[in-house]
Formats: sequence, structure tokens, C-alpha cells
Amino acid sequence: MAPVAPLPTSATTLTRPLTTVLPCTDETPSFLITKADKSYKHQYANIYFVRLRILRDTVEEKARQRWDGIQGNPILVPKVLEVEKSRLCYIVGTVYIDMPLKPNVMEDIARDNSIPAPPPLSKFYSPDDSIMLEDESGRIQLVGQRVIEERLVTGVIIAALGIETPTGEFEVVDVCYAGMAPQPIHNVEAPEEKMAVDADPQADGWIALISGLDIGSPSPADAQIQMLVEYLTGEGGGPGNQISAAQISRLIIAGDSLAPVVMAVKDEGLDEKERKGRRYGYDATTFSPHPTLNLAAHLLDVARTMPIHLLPGETDPSGVILPQQPFPRAMLGAVSSYGSFTCETNPTYLRIVSGSEAETSNTVTRTLLVNSGQPLNDMFKYVASPPATPLSLLESTLRWRHMAPTAPDTLWCHPYFSADPFLISETPDLYVVGGQQQFGTKMVVESDKYTGKTQKRCRIVLVPRFADTGILVLVNMRTMAVKCVKFGIKGMSGSSQDHPHETHADLPSTHNDSHPIASHPSSGSASPAT
Repeated sequence: MAPVAPLPTSATTLTRPLTTVLPCTDETPSFLITKADKSYKHQYANIYFVRLRILRDTVEEKARQRWDGIQGNPILVPKVLEVEKSRLCYIVGTVYIDMPLKPNVMEDIARDNSIPAPPPLSKFYSPDDSIMLEDESGRIQLVGQRVIEERLVTGVIIAALGIETPTGEFEVVDVCYAGMAPQPIHNVEAPEEKMAVDADPQADGWIALISGLDIGSPSPADAQIQMLVEYLTGEGGGPGNQISAAQISRLIIAGDSLAPVVMAVKDEGLDEKERKGRRYGYDATTFSPHPTLNLAAHLLDVARTMPIHLLPGETDPSGVILPQQPFPRAMLGAVSSYGSFTCETNPTYLRIVSGSEAETSNTVTRTLLVNSGQPLNDMFKYVASPPATPLSLLESTLRWRHMAPTAPDTLWCHPYFSADPFLISETPDLYVVGGQQQFGTKMVVESDKYTGKTQKRCRIVLVPRFADTGILVLVNMRTMAVKCVKFGIKGMSGSSQDHPHETHADLPSTHNDSHPIASHPSSGSASPAT
């Protein structure tokens, strides 16, 4: 019998980069619901009032700069119901879109309980939608091709330039937003992003992003998940994979770690031989009595080698209203005893600095804003697609300075009384959204109108569902470069190989020295790694 050749190993000693999470700031607050906020006596209208009060001055100033000196000398009208007919002016308020297809809670209450509710719609958008702008004085309807092209959603604060028509509508000729929020200068002056791995394989640290593990689903991706765990811990793949994995400093799981419970299909009318066995009312061939334990076991393996941040998602056993609160650590078994394992809120801010010390001249501090996808998925129901894409809509949220404008209209959220925590007060360096159908990324840059100098930059990333795509996303914390690692089993889901395969998202930066037009599809979108 021929001797077995030894497994190839890396000739160098691999050391994982060290990163530290810094405390939250006033601009990057915690989404934990405190005891003082745990009240459900308030009307949701307070959130809209607070949102408009906070953003009004900024939007008015942006509008003044944008339309200063244009023909017609437009003036600011303080209240939307005080506009004068045939006078060029601009007004500031909150967008409300009247949509016939949007769910109506009063209709739900009045519906006959004996009649099953219709299935939820994938889109609320229709040609019959009406766009309104409201403030404390009332509402006025916005018309015109320009406002339609903006592809707005309910809850966005805008300034609209136009003229009131004889019929009482407001004909819009231009729209202005708050623009990207301020950003620390040292982050703006970071080196230009490089869409390739540096020559020194251990020079930079990478953050791993994943979403939609769907553990416990009827069609599990157990093999891919095991490959993922082995890759992250440095136990799988060849030397190249191990070197790449050693650069990962921490893992962020953006929701949907556990699959929703799916009842077995009733099998009346089938022969006895054709009937499937059941356990607790579920299909026994796919039923897992302990998906949480399976998740905990995988987390334990990874937590021994790197820090983990776990966010709840739409399908996870957590409260459905935003912000979703952290999982109870006790439900995840032994991994809860590890200091490297953190249960986060959804959404969450993370301030990560390279090294073990706080900010110094030799370290890179990055601010991350992460959510599990519910806000973007809900906003996407409001717009026509194409031409709108999830990536272009996510970019617009930066210009709107709000990550979840449709809350609380169609996106459930906590009834805050004196705050709107979903406002973006500081532009993050990395903006991550999980639970998406496809991978996408883009560097969003806002430049000074007069000097052309870059003022703010943010890397936005759409993380696809791992159970559907097998994709892990990696982001370089120094250069903001992005690459994907795809896991697949040969012969399954069209995969041609059974080992991790890296691809680089070689995408250009997008500069925009004025406000964005949400209607323009992003030129920086990327198709999933193959």
C-alpha cells in the first residue's frame, strides 16, 4: 500500500489580527430599549414629529444652498398649507404615500374572521399611488414627473421646489434631501480603497459578514455551514484558504440564523405507504427538534477562534418590532460563557478599532451600521423595480439620513415618544444589510459642492442569504475592499467545486457632489459570486 502524502500546510505561522470594539457615542447610540422607554401608551405620530423637528433645519439649509440664485427667486414657505398659487417656492415636510395596495389595519379589523386573510403582497406600488407632503399644518399633494422619478417612500423628510396649481396640487420641479450625515475627518481621509488583497497577506484585518443561515429549515444547508465553520476556524481548505481565513478578525451574523417553523403539508387522500411520518405535527424527514442547539454548537466552534456578533432577524425567535432586542445568552448554551460572543440588537452600531488600544495615530477606527434587512425589504415594496434596485434604495437612505423611514407606517417599531433612533446622525464607514437575495456593494461618496473635495464616504454592502447562495462576505477594515467566499458541494445547487472559492468585488467608487436621485440604478451593483 502506497504511503499517504501529508496534507499541505502553510509554511508561515498564521496570526489573527486583533480588533477591539469601542463604546457607543451620542452619534452612534445603542438600540437597547431602556426601562424609561418601555411604554406603549404613546401615539406613533410622535415619531414623525420628532423626525421632522430634527431634520427640518438641515433640509432647509441644504435647499437654500441648492436653489439660491436660481431664476424665479424661490422663497421658503414655513407651512405646506400656506403656499401661494403661481408663486415659485419650496416647502419642507414628511412624505406620505397613499397606496391602494398597502395593508390597512382598519380593514383588517373589519374583515370577517371566517374569511381567511389574503396573502401578503410583494409590492405595495401601483400607478394609482398619490404622493403627499405633510407637516403640523396639514398635507398637500405633490405632482409632476420629477417627484415620481425620485422614488420616495413614506417617512422621508424632503424639501420640494415648485408651484401650486389652480387645482391645489403642488407641481414639483426639484427635490432636496438632508444629504449624508457628518463623518469624522480621519475616516474621510482614509486611503483609497483597493479592490485586491495586499501583498502582505497578514497586513490588514477583514470583517466577515453573513446572513440567513436558516438552521432548522426543511431544506438545510448543513454541509455548507460545516464548511463555513471549518473555513473560519482555519481547519478547512488548502493553505491559501487558511491564510485568507487567518486575516478575519471577527464575524458578524446579520439575522435569520434560525429558520421559521413550517408546518407539514396535510396528506389526506394519500395511501398509507405514501404518508410521511410526523413528529409533533411536522414532517419527520426534515424536522429538527433542536435547531437552537445546532446553532449554538456552530457558534461555539467559531467563538473559540474569533469574536462573534449575533443579530436577530425576521425569522428568528425574537420580538418582531424594531429595534429587535438581543437574544437571551442562556438560550445558546456553552457559547454564552465566552467573552468573544456578543448578542446585539437589530439594528446595531459597532465602532471597531484595530489593535488592543483605543484610538491612536497608528490605528484605524471604523464605524459599522448593521441591520438584518427588514427596513430595506419593506422600503422595496414602495418602489417600482426595475429601475429601482435594493442597492440604489440603500444608498438613498444615507442621503435621507434615515435607515428605516417606513417605520412605523408599514414596518413595525417601538412607539418612541421623544426620539427617533433610526435617524443616521453620523455617516458610518460600513453600512451592512443582511437577508438579501443577491450580493451587492458600492462606495458612496459625497463631495463638497464648491471645492470638489471628498467630505463623506461609506461602503454599503448587501449580504445575501447563506442558505440560498452559500456566500460569505469579507470587508477589509483599512481599505474597505470587498470580496466574497462561496461555499458549495459539487453536484449540489449547480456548484462545480466542493471547497471555498474567493471572488473579488472590483467595483468603482461613486462620487456625487449633489443630492442623489434615488431613481438612478446603482452603477456599482454586483452579481453574486460564482
